[in-house]
Amino acid sequence: MNLMDEGIVIVYTGNGKGKTTAALGLVLRSIGYGFRVVMIQFIKGEWHYGELISSEKLKPEFEMIAAGKGFVGIIDDDHDFNEHVRAAKQALKIAKKKIESGLYDIVILDEINYAIKLKLILVEEVIDLIKNRKKTSVVLTGNYAHSQIIENADLVTEMKSIKHPYKKGIKAKKGIDF
Repeated sequence: MNLMDEGIVIVYTGNGKGKTTAALGLVLRSIGYGFRVVMIQFIKGEWHYGELISSEKLKPEFEMIAAGKGFVGIIDDDHDFNEHVRAAKQALKIAKKKIESGLYDIVILDEINYAIKLKLILVEEVIDLIKNRKKTSVVLTGNYAHSQIIENADLVTEMKSIKHPYKKGIKAKKGIDF
């Protein structure tokens, strides 16, 4: 296989804002070239946020699947932990099917690093998935990227928080944060 045709593994991690946003920027760039992209969200799923609306406008080149049950263990999490585990395992099955289908140039696994950190899925399952990706590029987002994920990646970018409006008591803003 020509190295130019081989997919790569990209990781956006760190405690700073912008990991999902960086992946969505990649979506805009790639569909500009006619690529097919799918984003599977491992944690987000029950909240209403802007990318769900805009993703509809980018079809058929872009598909977004909100497979999670929402953020785990925060104030309004009303799900049993096992529900989060089932949702993450189902998201991983969806990701595997999308990669194996050969229909997508890029598969984005949004917030998967959190899913691994929270033990919703095993890092070994994710490593297996990215090692068997063939020509598909895979993007993994979320803080706490596991060392094995970083080791198997081709590109790793760490977002570092220097200043955030939340620390001044400013709540999340529509169109900026969600």
